[in-house]
Formats: sequence, C-alpha cells, structure tokens
Amino acid sequence: MRLNGQPTDDSAPAESAVSLSYKFQRLREKLRAAIASGELQGKLPGERALAKRFNVNAKTLSKALTDLAAEGLLERSIGRGTFVRGSAPEPAAPVAEKWLLICDPHQLELPIVKQLLAANPEAQAVTEVQSIRPSFLNGFRSVIDLADATPQPFLRDLVVRNMQLIAVGREPQTYSMHAVLMDGASAAMSLARDLMLGGHRRIAAVEGRNSTIVSEALRRAAQRYAPEADIDRCFPSDLRCMIEHGATAVVCDSAPTASRALEQLNVMSIPVPARMSVAAVGYVAADYPCSGVYVNWSQATEAVLQLLRERPPRPATLWIPGRFMDQGTTAPAPAGGPEALGPAVALGV
Repeated sequence: MRLNGQPTDDSAPAESAVSLSYKFQRLREKLRAAIASGELQGKLPGERALAKRFNVNAKTLSKALTDLAAEGLLERSIGRGTFVRGSAPEPAAPVAEKWLLICDPHQLELPIVKQLLAANPEAQAVTEVQSIRPSFLNGFRSVIDLADATPQPFLRDLVVRNMQLIAVGREPQTYSMHAVLMDGASAAMSLARDLMLGGHRRIAAVEGRNSTIVSEALRRAAQRYAPEADIDRCFPSDLRCMIEHGATAVVCDSAPTASRALEQLNVMSIPVPARMSVAAVGYVAADYPCSGVYVNWSQATEAVLQLLRERPPRPATLWIPGRFMDQGTTAPAPAGGPEALGPAVALGV
C-alpha cells in the first residue's frame, strides 16, 4: 500500500534495471528465509533499520516488502507498521460514531459493504441521496462513498457539515475527500505491456460508461511498446464488432465486466485464449474470472478502517497495489490473425 504514491522512473539504462531487479529478487528471498527461520517475526523493524540490516537502499527494501505483502506473507499498514502474516493485532474499529455508506443498488452485496456494516453496528447504507433530509445527516460523522456518480452538491454539503468523506474505487470529487484506490492505471499498463510484447496489436478496453482508466492506460502503453497498435474502447455487448474488426485481446475495467465479456465470447463460440485473450483489473472477493491484476476487497476495507481510525487532517489517498493472478486466459496473439483459425471463429458465429 502506498500513500500518495508516484510512478517509478523506468528510464534508467537496461544494465541498471537488470542489476536492480537482481538485488531486489535476492533481497526478497533473504527476507523470506528470515521469516521462515523465525529471525523476523511479529512486527518488523522500521524500513530504515531493515535496510541497514540487509545492506540495501530503502527503495529496494520497500519493493521487496510490498511484493511479500502481495503474496500474503506480510501484512502492511500505514501507521501500524509491517507484520509477519497472522501476528498483526486486530485493529480496533472506531464504533463510537455513525458511518453512512453511499452505494449503488448492486453494490449492497459487495464484501466491503458487508464488512463495514459488521465492523460498526451504527453504520447505515443508502442507495439514493436525492431524497435524504438534512436532519437525517445530523447523526453521522463519516461518509464512505462507493457509488459511481454521487451528486457533487450533496458531497459539498457534507464537507460544510465537517464530515469525514472517503471515496472508494474512484477519484475523489472534492478536494476535502480522502480516497482508497487501486492503482488501476499501473495494473492496466502492466497487462497491456505483456499483451503487446506477445504480439497483440488490436486491443479492446472493455469499460463501464463512467470509466476510462483502462483505455487511457492502454493508449499510454501503446505509445511506449507498440506505436502501431490500435486501442478501441467498448462495452461488453460490443465485442462482436471488435472481433470482426480484428481484435485479439480485451482488458476489462472490473471483474464483473470481465465476467460479462466472457459470457459474450462463450455465446459467440470464441475460444479463450486461442482466439481472444482476456484480462482484467479490479477488486475481487475470492474468485478471479480471468487473468488479471486484482485487489482483494478485504484490503480495501482495512484501508477505509485505517482512515476512519486516524482521521488525517488533510486529504489522503491510500493506493493499494494489485496482485497478478494467472487464470490461463491470455496467450500470444494468434499467428496469421483471426482468419488463421477458420471463418466461423474469425467471424464469431
């Protein structure tokens, strides 16, 4: 997890990159061995002390710790430190105040909503804010906004009321909001790089109506890795058109979007990944519909609870790094294009 993180600079010479990668991998395995032997247990020392102990710089150490946390070997939390998995004390939920959760109707079944409601019996979820009376808001101290399009005037009114606002899964709409975000742009860039290096030159970004993170990331990746590549944005229902125009890969903006895309491909008898590679970024509970970079909802819940506990005096953004999960739905681009697999497959009929 990174606080207001910035993208790393990958413009160094190839030799330096290889050297840094080797040092990082060697350090990661040293840390893994130290944890397995019991040399490191419970709460780990601070990063400066660990870096000195293993004779590495802080950047390499932080990357190794983040990688081990993504594997589940470590638990990292801003404000509490880094713990060997299972040794971190359970955070005390701030239940002395009421929380208001703003959701879209389909989000009521999300694990994060259930977990937050379970963490605080005083929490309440609503799926519509237009009819909320001002008096209804008087008892709430914090608002967690998961909805796709909460009206800005409503959010500004909450700011005036001095409530703590936390946006989850999307950029904050007002300066005074905190945010818990997956680094979806970096995740999509990583997937796009692998697909382009695998020969894919026509890739569809399958996104919802209010989402452009994936398509923008794919276009940036194309500028770097394959300037001749074509990137098209579409909805799951438009996949037939994308296939007929030569698309060989899709990157989806969420796990539900990926599930709908896979259903469409199944209806069209398009084999995955022989004819179409499918990948996704987003939040998941336990099931991964396809290969992709994902964040578990429990990580997002912990990040929200952390902001509720600490109440930062200034707007803070907690970035949660995703973890790649290989479900066998991506492959190099088919040689010879769609026609090489026969007319029925090429046309998606």
